[in-house]
Amino acid sequence: MSVYVDIEKRLGSFHLRVKFEAENEILALLGASGCGKSMTLKCIAGIEKPDKGRIVVDDVTLFDSEKHINLSPQARRTGLMFQNYALFPNMTVLQNLRAGAKRDRDKKQREARVREAAERFGLTELLGHYPHQLSGGQQQRTALARILLSEPRILLLDEPFSALDSHLRFRLEREMAEVLRRFGKTVLLVSHDRDEVYRLSDRVAVMGNGVIETIGGKKSVFAAPKTRNAALLTGCKNVSRAVRLDETHLLAEEWNLRLSVRGITEKTACVGIRMHDIHAGEGENSVTCRVVSVTENPFSVTVFLLPEGAETTIGWELDKAAWRAIAAETVTVCFPEDALMPLTEELE
Repeated sequence: MSVYVDIEKRLGSFHLRVKFEAENEILALLGASGCGKSMTLKCIAGIEKPDKGRIVVDDVTLFDSEKHINLSPQARRTGLMFQNYALFPNMTVLQNLRAGAKRDRDKKQREARVREAAERFGLTELLGHYPHQLSGGQQQRTALARILLSEPRILLLDEPFSALDSHLRFRLEREMAEVLRRFGKTVLLVSHDRDEVYRLSDRVAVMGNGVIETIGGKKSVFAAPKTRNAALLTGCKNVSRAVRLDETHLLAEEWNLRLSVRGITEKTACVGIRMHDIHAGEGENSVTCRVVSVTENPFSVTVFLLPEGAETTIGWELDKAAWRAIAAETVTVCFPEDALMPLTEELE
């Protein structure tokens, strides 16, 4: 099931300009609030109308500004699941599921599909309940079952776990992952949670200020996020302004470090390294730092380091036992070349 999106939309000073393709995969749109993730889904679903562009799903044109095509939300068959699940509050679980299956005109067959979906999603004992009588997880399963009963061409999930307590998320993520793989078509997942995105998606598109800054396989995007915004969104806590010295060296201004870095370009403006990629002892780009503070996490510690003349500290995460073995007021650490990420301020 292929998806092609190339649209623009202005809302006041905000300008959405997104272009991407996906096919039989889970593509995550990762970004901060207000970057245009949810607006993109609404444009695909037909809730919002782009100013121009094209949206095509499985060779069916849903929107084309030049050809004046703009199918209704019902005709698009895009299964959009909102953050609050948007269940009909005055309907029972059974009635909500029947509403999703109304495309099936054979009443007997429709009822069989509803009962089968209820059993598959663990809703059989809840069919008489109203949405307000359900837990967050039960509401999510009901909403997802209703959407799948409508036989959508594509699934659009807008922050599907944001309304859930943290202790429920991990279990429900696993359930969701199984459902999405069974769906077998393209899924667009909107989220600002990098861990959720990494666990669920095949590819990631990092968004910032209305545009896609970088897109690719999740492993490659997390390994080489390319822009400052993408690095921060994928969990890199250490980012410094940088000045290019030559093709292989730069000055990390905020850390006052001259570093040997791979992949520097003329547009490199920052450098980043993930906290767990810093190593103890001598090695590539080694430096002695003062230990400013140590924060204990449940299974690790974060040591905040300050090189001589630096403006800001550098976070270093390591095993508790490893830190106990080397704990001191000053420590020598190294920044491996293959762990340092040259970054641009904006999309190249």
